[in-house]
Amino acid sequence: MDKTKVNQAVSYFNEGMSCSQAILAAYGQEFGIDRGLSLKISAPFGGGMARMGETCGAVTGALMVLGLKYATGKDAKDKLFALENEFAEKFKEHNNSINCRKLLNCDLANPEERKVFVEKGLAEKLCRKFVKDAAEILEELLQK
Repeated sequence: MDKTKVNQAVSYFNEGMSCSQAILAAYGQEFGIDRGLSLKISAPFGGGMARMGETCGAVTGALMVLGLKYATGKDAKDKLFALENEFAEKFKEHNNSINCRKLLNCDLANPEERKVFVEKGLAEKLCRKFVKDAAEILEELLQK
């Protein structure tokens, strides 16, 4: 496992990138996408897609990376979907869900709940772990 990429993703998150941005920025250059473009592409996916609390941004960022590596060639779609489903199952094994609202037990679309989330430093406590878990699982799947 390349701990360098895992550490880079966590470091990017610690610097203020969203969960999806941290993952794609850490891996994008490997697939020809510079950091600036990675940040733009993945920006809407933080907070479970625009703070809607849907699929965790760390998960969507990782799925983007899997697409960059495996979405080419004959039968690519089936292989890619299988790997994406494997990723989701492994993430669920670690965290019981891939849904942002469930993972955080908080609705980031609700200003009052988001305020409590920020005040309690839950991004640092929870989301950092999700970024790390996503990057570690991604490392395993990128070796296939």
